[in-house]
Amino acid sequence: MTNDQRHGSRWQDFSRVTRPVEILVSALAVGAGFGAAISLVNALSHSYADLESRAYTTSGWSIAEIMSVLLDSGWAWAGLAVAVGWLVTRAGKSCPTALAQAGAAGALALLAATAAYSIVDTIRSGGQFPWYESEPPLWWVASVVFGAPLGAVGACVKRSGAIGLLARLTVPIGAAVQMAVLPPGRNEVVETIGKTIVWTVAAASIGFIVVRFLLVERRRRSLAATESVRLGDRPDQAHDQQ
Repeated sequence: MTNDQRHGSRWQDFSRVTRPVEILVSALAVGAGFGAAISLVNALSHSYADLESRAYTTSGWSIAEIMSVLLDSGWAWAGLAVAVGWLVTRAGKSCPTALAQAGAAGALALLAATAAYSIVDTIRSGGQFPWYESEPPLWWVASVVFGAPLGAVGACVKRSGAIGLLARLTVPIGAAVQMAVLPPGRNEVVETIGKTIVWTVAAASIGFIVVRFLLVERRRRSLAATESVRLGDRPDQAHDQQ
C-alpha cells in the first residue's frame, strides 16, 4: 500500500468518526436557533397586541403577528426538518445511509427546536415552571414521529427524477394545503394576510421547481439522445474505414 493510499484510508476512517458529530451539531444548532427565534417573534407579537380592544381583537394585526403566524405554523416546522435533512446529505452518499442520517437529523432538529422554544418561553415567563413541562408531551413525540420521515424527504431533494421533484414540492404543497384546511390566525384579517402570503410564495415556488425540473430533464434527454447517436455512428464509421 502506498503512502497516498494509507493517507486516503486514514481520512476515510476519520470522516466516518466525525460525520455523525457533524450531523448532530448541525441538527441541534439549526433546530435550537429556529425554536428560539419563533419564541422571540411570538413575544414580540404579543407585545404589540392590544387584546383588550374589541376592534383590534376582531380586525387588528401587526407585522410581528403575521411573522409569528407564518413561522409558528405546522408547515414551517415541517420545513425545518426537510431543510436539515437536505443540509446534512452529501452528494454521492449511498441511499440507505443518507436516508438514515437525514431522518435522524430531522428528528433531532425538531427536538432541539421544541426544547429551545420551551426554554425561551420559560425564561420570558420568569421560570414559573420547568422548561420541559412548558410544552405538551405530544410535541416531543411528534418531533420524532414526523421529524424522521421529513428529514428523509430532505435527503431526496438533491436526487434527480420524480423522487427529487416530489421531495422539493413537499414543503410548498404542504404549506398551501395547511392554509386551505387549517389556516392559523386569531381573526379573519390575520388569516387572510397569512393565506395570501403563503399561497403566493407557494405558487411561485412550485412553478419555479416544476419549470426547472422540466428544463433539466429536457437537457438530460437531449444529451442522452446526442450521445446515443454519436455511439451509434461509430460502427458505421469503422465499417467505412475497412
